[in-house]
Amino acid sequence: MPIDLISDTVTRPTPGMLKAMWSAEVGDDVFNEDASAHALQAHAAAMFGHEAALFMPSGVMSNQIAIKAHTEPMDEMICEETSHVFRYENGGYAFHSQIAVQTIPGDHGRLTAAQVAAAIKPAADWLPRSRLVVLENTCNAAGGNYYRLDRVRPIRALCQERGLRLHLDGARIFNALVESGESTHDWGREFDSLSICLSKGLGAPVGSLLIGNAELIARARRLRKGFGGGMRQIGFLAAAGLHALTHHVERLTEDHEHARMLASVLAEAPFVAGLRPVHTNIVIFDLVDGWTAASFLAHLREQGVRASAFGPQTVRFVTHLDVDRAMVERVCSVLRGIRR
Repeated sequence: MPIDLISDTVTRPTPGMLKAMWSAEVGDDVFNEDASAHALQAHAAAMFGHEAALFMPSGVMSNQIAIKAHTEPMDEMICEETSHVFRYENGGYAFHSQIAVQTIPGDHGRLTAAQVAAAIKPAADWLPRSRLVVLENTCNAAGGNYYRLDRVRPIRALCQERGLRLHLDGARIFNALVESGESTHDWGREFDSLSICLSKGLGAPVGSLLIGNAELIARARRLRKGFGGGMRQIGFLAAAGLHALTHHVERLTEDHEHARMLASVLAEAPFVAGLRPVHTNIVIFDLVDGWTAASFLAHLREQGVRASAFGPQTVRFVTHLDVDRAMVERVCSVLRGIRR
């Protein structure tokens, strides 16, 4: 079986997770009667100190519903220029919410309060109304870089002062938290809403959660139905998510150590033109002339390793719970054998 470093979304349920799924108590969630969904949502809301949460089929839906719940047509969203909500969600902010977007070049995916303040539009009939700020943690396109609370709190204070909402695309928030040691409760109090992903590093097969106050989540339930996201017996999936939140957070440090092992080999490799800083479980590197991402990935596939292109000459590795230390050592051996 190939060693799959394409993404941390490729994981398969563990035996413990499968057992939890098969034993889940289920009901019709469109009628709000799925006990396992209730348990997952209550657990996640409590983790982040909010009133409520809502299970979503995907992180994109969770983010897009949050954007729509916080804005009106002709409003504006402010985000970092490489952020997932801007770059990888198919222009959903325009399609679903009919809003403008103001992007800002950040520091490896991260913004400062001063940058956000400078981007807020003055009130004028010919300008969109700045209404929502979205931060991403960890920052996918920046190689898993992450915010700490001391950088977020001034942005939160600014948003409160200027009447803007603050949303966190926390698809890999737990990767950040196991590195920083900061708490979910402390992070929760800084945001009006948070989206957390269950199907990336945490290893659940499907799902994300939108977290916020009761009013926001009630609106989100109606929007989810309108988006086609009303599901029936979702308890089987919710049970997987609850198992992931309970058992798969602390082990994320293993993925980070594996990413650093790969980075240490790549730092000395003759085919690497540049290696982005490795902060969590994402390794991004640029290839020297003579290699393209396509040719490099084809070579890796011949050696039983799968990865993804992140540009014409850029490759991304992502470590996860289905990649153990022996597999990482095997990939390191393959990389050492590649000549320029």
